[in-house]
Amino acid sequence: MVKSYLKYEHSKSFGLITSATSNAVWSPDGNAPNSSTRSTGAGRAIVGADEEVLCWDVKKGELLSRWKDPGCSAEVTAICQSKTDPDVYAVGYGDGSIRVWDSRIATVIISFNGHRSGITALAFDEAGVRLASGAQDTDIVVWDLVAEVGIAKLRGHKNQITGLQFLHPKVSTETPIDGEDANEFDNTNGHISANEEHAGFLLTISKDALIKLWDLGSQHCMETHVAQTNGECWSMGLAPNHKSCVTAGNDGELKVWSIDVQGLRKVSTYVTEDLEKQYLKERGTLYRHGKDRTLSVAFHPSGHYLAVHGSDKAVEIWTIRTSAEVQKSQARKRRRRKEKENALIGEDKLGNVSGTKASDMDNPGDGEADVSEVIVPYVIVRTTGKVRSAEWSATKAGKAVQLLAATTNNQLEVYDIPVKRKDKKSKSSEPPDYNRTFSVDMPGHRTDVRSLALSSDDRMLASASNGSLKIWNIRTQSCLRTLECGYALCSSFLPGDKIVVVGNRNGELELFDIASSTLIETVKAHDGPVWTLHVHPDGKSIVTGSADMTAKFWTFEIVQEEIPGTVRTTPRLRLNHTRTLKVVDDILSIRFSPDSRLLAVALLDNTVKVFFADSLKLFLNLYGHKLPVLNMDISYDSKLIVTCSADKNIRLWGLDFGDCHKAFFAHQDSIMQVAFVPHNQDGNGHHFFSASKDRMVKYWDGDKFQQIQKLEGHHGEIWALAVSRTGDFVVSASHDKSIRTWQQTDEQIFLEEEREKELEELYEGTLTTSLEQEEEAGGEKSEVVAAGKQTVETLMAGEKIAEALEIGMADLEIMEEWKEMKLRQPNAAQPQRNPIFMAYGNVSAEAHVLSVVQKITAAALQDALLVLPFEKVTALFTFLRIWAERQWNMPLTCRILFFMLKTHHRQIIASKTMRPMLDEIRGHLRWALQQQKDMMGFNMAALRFVGNQVRDKGTKDYVDEEAWEQEEKGEKGRKKRTFIDLA
Repeated sequence: MVKSYLKYEHSKSFGLITSATSNAVWSPDGNAPNSSTRSTGAGRAIVGADEEVLCWDVKKGELLSRWKDPGCSAEVTAICQSKTDPDVYAVGYGDGSIRVWDSRIATVIISFNGHRSGITALAFDEAGVRLASGAQDTDIVVWDLVAEVGIAKLRGHKNQITGLQFLHPKVSTETPIDGEDANEFDNTNGHISANEEHAGFLLTISKDALIKLWDLGSQHCMETHVAQTNGECWSMGLAPNHKSCVTAGNDGELKVWSIDVQGLRKVSTYVTEDLEKQYLKERGTLYRHGKDRTLSVAFHPSGHYLAVHGSDKAVEIWTIRTSAEVQKSQARKRRRRKEKENALIGEDKLGNVSGTKASDMDNPGDGEADVSEVIVPYVIVRTTGKVRSAEWSATKAGKAVQLLAATTNNQLEVYDIPVKRKDKKSKSSEPPDYNRTFSVDMPGHRTDVRSLALSSDDRMLASASNGSLKIWNIRTQSCLRTLECGYALCSSFLPGDKIVVVGNRNGELELFDIASSTLIETVKAHDGPVWTLHVHPDGKSIVTGSADMTAKFWTFEIVQEEIPGTVRTTPRLRLNHTRTLKVVDDILSIRFSPDSRLLAVALLDNTVKVFFADSLKLFLNLYGHKLPVLNMDISYDSKLIVTCSADKNIRLWGLDFGDCHKAFFAHQDSIMQVAFVPHNQDGNGHHFFSASKDRMVKYWDGDKFQQIQKLEGHHGEIWALAVSRTGDFVVSASHDKSIRTWQQTDEQIFLEEEREKELEELYEGTLTTSLEQEEEAGGEKSEVVAAGKQTVETLMAGEKIAEALEIGMADLEIMEEWKEMKLRQPNAAQPQRNPIFMAYGNVSAEAHVLSVVQKITAAALQDALLVLPFEKVTALFTFLRIWAERQWNMPLTCRILFFMLKTHHRQIIASKTMRPMLDEIRGHLRWALQQQKDMMGFNMAALRFVGNQVRDKGTKDYVDEEAWEQEEKGEKGRKKRTFIDLA
């Protein structure tokens, strides 16, 4: 009989506030995912957390909602909020897919897949009906959110896309200011609205240090400029009035560009364009305080402030002066220069020469202000961690502006920055005092979790990192306690689950009382880092192993301690050092056997030494690993010991003779921890888990020496692993700051099926990479191509259409023959049809083919149709004729028809058989589309009529009573014409 195993599946993730791979987006309280939650006024932060998107209340530090697509395991790399509907968010993932989410119901509305690598930039247009995406594969794709298709793929950049923005060239109705005198950063002339006539323009930057301006109407690149002089271009910020933008690169360099919005507006209204005119002009260069690469540039919605940050612990705030402030500054500078010149005249007695200089300074030839006078440094906000993303909070204007900062050390912070007061003239040049108002930092560690420990009843989890120890409730994933500790390397609950002991890098043991959240005692145990500790199975003592080449044994003692200032005493736990075991090298791991007979010690010299626990005499020497053993565990029956090493191998040894049962290459990187299932209730006592830096947890059968299951999900190296006492779940902690629980399910798995699944995944992976290589090998790239990407899903969809067409055509022929026979023999029996039609309730062939096509998502339909060979096109057109004749799903019918005509144009016009079919389709289509047009016209007229009636009822006129009474008296003598409403 084939042995089956119970499957482990990922159940929960916690401990992660925000991941360093994605940006953060601020959203006001009005767009609450859950309407029942009370508004706090501080807003919400939408952040990426590995493969999930989290929505945090920044004031309470509460998690409001969690958006996760079960079919996606790639991490979130970019988030963008729609400008028209604030509940709609576009989220880009590391596998090149994009999902558009509705935050109110936390579900995916649309899915796109057009990039070959991770998404790096997203932007909605002003109307919220198009989305532009840029990725590491150097392509830019513009998506239509209404039709759910890709409009075009723009190719021109030679490196990763780092920023993109839509431009809508429609200026406000106010009088435009002349380009030379205008301050492009002054946002006093109102917001720019979307232009309905022209498709608009797209501004893009890339790591190839180029900035490009694309015309989306004609789909071509209008302008290309070198954005940065010293390497890559990393980020771009567009001013709210669309008149200027700032690009940023290495060495703290910021380049300011002015955009000729009026010129672009003319381009959008004319067919031809002025090839010599430049719409993007460089205004100047600024330099940040920090000299690293600039990761983000963000304009405040008011247009008066600019937030810029690199990868260090600071966000630099620049203020953008108005035209009046710039003129004042220039006048002040001219006055100072004049004073200096006059002083020089007095000293040198050279009035003639210097006098000309003074007059030149008084009237400078260039009327345009230098960009360093328009954009000036305001304040540097120092954060507690390295900044990954900074976003302005669009709160109501007051005495301060708010900035949301997401840091790489797993926290969110909101800072209040006081605004400049125009009425108050402060003479001091001191920067304003900012303050941190809110932060979300409790539900996660600042640094990587290095140790995990479960309580004896599996209800609590202790996670220890550099600087903090956190106690979690496993069931609710809430953080119960946060305690300060040293650089923790190992930890364990003591019997009773009230005290946690932590071993740190300074050689100290720290004892924490969970109930009172206090540090009971710090014991200087070793001279080197305490790498490992293990509680004795009898629960009365503990052993610690250190880099000082000693293992020390400690017993638990309760001592009565006097309370200062009183005669009373209180019981307190103490660690009492009893024995010391000296070895020849650093100790990396130490374990008691469950029967308390043996003590296994793993050393830095790649060996494991097994001692008798009572006499500490050497029993076995386990040689075999090529690199140090990092961790080990002993089975419930004390018969097997499993060791894992930095040489990527796992070895199973017998504890009776010390023989190596099996050595196998287990992971692609160092294996950090192994752990047996602690009991043998289901015959799984010799099953064990291993966790590695290759981001995998693996489940093994120690008797058959086979891998049972791979648990994938972490996006960073896994440092720690803990198996529950019952074996029902496993907890793992990773470099991606997340702690994940893997729950045992009732689903059975078989090793043969698992191997087949792995082979299928391998085949699918090679298939998609070969498809991508075929795309890339298509000769010279054109600047604009169709936005599509062949995936396993589109190939499967194409095969389904081909299969449906095949059985559909066969069924049409059978039914035609039956209809002819029925004319001759009215009592003829219905022929035997394909069982598929019978299974769907005896549907017709055309209805079945339409249902198959309708089930394919709009975004994947074109790529699925490309899979069809030309011989199937005739069959498809046969069904298109029937659908057009019966007016079935006309938008889909037209879309398929036009796409197939465009794709197979040459073959179709060369085919004689298809001409009469196309004539028939044209006739049916014109009639059907005319019907649709008439219906839409009728509905629009009705809506207009209803709208006018509502408007008439909703407006009231104010009338002068005396004048009205006089008119009434005057009109009484005249006979009035009457009107009646026939409608």
